[in-house]
Amino acid sequence: MARLADAVPIRGVEGAAYRIPTSSPESDGTLEWDATTLIAVDVEAAGTRGFGYGYADAAAADLIGRRLAGVVEGLDAMAIQGAWDAMLRETRNIGHPGLVKAAIGAVDVALWDLKAKLLDVSVSVLLGARRESVPVYGSGGFTSYDLRELQEQLAGWVEAGIPRVKMKIGREPDRDVERVRAVREAIGADAELFVDANGAFTAAEALGMAARLEEFGVTWFEEPVSSDDRAGLRHVREGSPAGMRITAGEYGYDAFYFRRMCEEGCVDVLQPDPVRTGGFTGFLRCAEVCDAFSTPISSHTAPQLAAHVCLATPRTIHAELFHDHQRIAGMLLDGALEPVGGELAPDRSRPGLGLTLKAPDAGPYRVA
Repeated sequence: MARLADAVPIRGVEGAAYRIPTSSPESDGTLEWDATTLIAVDVEAAGTRGFGYGYADAAAADLIGRRLAGVVEGLDAMAIQGAWDAMLRETRNIGHPGLVKAAIGAVDVALWDLKAKLLDVSVSVLLGARRESVPVYGSGGFTSYDLRELQEQLAGWVEAGIPRVKMKIGREPDRDVERVRAVREAIGADAELFVDANGAFTAAEALGMAARLEEFGVTWFEEPVSSDDRAGLRHVREGSPAGMRITAGEYGYDAFYFRRMCEEGCVDVLQPDPVRTGGFTGFLRCAEVCDAFSTPISSHTAPQLAAHVCLATPRTIHAELFHDHQRIAGMLLDGALEPVGGELAPDRSRPGLGLTLKAPDAGPYRVA
C-alpha cells in the first residue's frame, strides 16, 4: 500500500471509445439520438491500474492519446490536482468547454480511482464522504416514447422505491399537458414529478407551460429556456408557481459558470455534471462555488460517478439516475451500483470506484 507522502509516477494513460446504441430511438425537446459513446481511460502506476470513464464524442479518446497522456505520464499519481492543472494548461489554446473538458474528466476519474486503489480505500472515502448514500431520481421519459412506454418507465422507478422521476417535454408543446397528466396518473399522487425542456421554450412560453403544469404537482422545471439565457432563466424563476424549482447547469464546464449563475439568481438548483466539469476535481470546485452561495446542487447524469462525488459535497440534494447511462453501466461495467430505497451507496469494501470494464462485452462496441 502506498503512503500519501510517497511520489508514485504515472507510467501509462490509455483512452478508448465505445458507441452503444440506445434501446430505442430517443429525443428530448431539442435533440434526437440513437447511441451513446462511452470514453474509457486506463492509467497505471506502481503496478496498479486505475479506471475512469465519461461520455462524449469518440474524438475525446483521440485527444487523450495525443494531448493528455504525454502531459500526465511521469507526474505523481498522489497529486491529482497537479495533473488536472497540467491538462488544463496543455489544452488552453484548443478550448476547455465541451469535448476537451470531458476528456480531462475521464482521465481525472481514472486518476482518483488509481490513487484510491494505491491507498486501498473507496473513492468516496478519499473524496471525503459526508454521508453514506445519495438519493436519486429516475430520469428518462423521452419525447420519443408513446404514452404507454412513458408511463411504464416512470411508474417502474416509483414501484422500485425511487420517489422522484423526470420526463422530457418541449418537442410537441401541444401534447405536453396530456403526457404529464398520463405520467401523474401512472406514478400516483405522492411521487415527485420533474420535467426537463432542454431549452426548448422562450421565457414567455416556459411561464405559460409552468402555469399549465402546476395542477399536476410538477416541482422541478429544468432548462425551461437555454442555459445560456441567464436573464430568461431568472425571469422564469421569478414568475413560476410557488414550489416549482427552476434548474439548469448541465452545460456548465467550470466554476466561473456556476458563479455567474449564482450571482445572477438564475435558478433554484444547479446541476453540475461529473464528466463535463472535468471529473471529480472539477466537480468539487463547482460544488464549492454553489456552497458559497447556499445553492443546492443535483448532479447531472453519470450516476456511477455521482454515487462517489456527491457524498462529499455539502449542498447535494440528489443525483440523476439517467436511463441511458445506468443501462450502459449495467451492460459494460462490473460492479455497477443499483439504487436501494431510492439511493445509491458505494461499496466501501471495494477500493477505488469498485468498477471494471467488461472487456469482452465492450469489445463489439469499440470505435476508437
